[in-house]
Amino acid sequence: MTPLYFDDLPVGARFTSATKQVTAPEIKAFARDFDPQPFHLDEEAAKATLFKGLAASGWHTMAMTMRLMVDGGAPIAGGIVGAGGEISWPMPTRPGDVLRVVSEVIQATPSRSRPDRGMVTMRSETLNQNGEIVQVLIAKLVVPKKPVA
Repeated sequence: MTPLYFDDLPVGARFTSATKQVTAPEIKAFARDFDPQPFHLDEEAAKATLFKGLAASGWHTMAMTMRLMVDGGAPIAGGIVGAGGEISWPMPTRPGDVLRVVSEVIQATPSRSRPDRGMVTMRSETLNQNGEIVQVLIAKLVVPKKPVA
């Protein structure tokens, strides 16, 4: 996929990533390293929590989202460089879920002080196989303008 520059990202531009299936061993491995809570580590213990079963850490969902975006779901020239944002997890990611990311440019502002770049605000929804939103990320991204020939 051809990398996109600021000038290629008008408001309303949309992108859809490939998919990724989530497994229980991946959920547990991420949790052991980064978010060791019972609802991420143990199916039986998770049943007694508000999740009512094993759930991926929100940070694991974010990491998988980032991977899907980097692998083609947001083909931005120079990479996905964040400058802030908001994140929410309306429902948990479960073992067996098949995730995809749908992103849309909601704002694009050229930099006044740096003419070689602009700021793009992108809303990215991570959806499971049923089309249910498991994560919403609204990110401000620094995006380079096309190099002058």
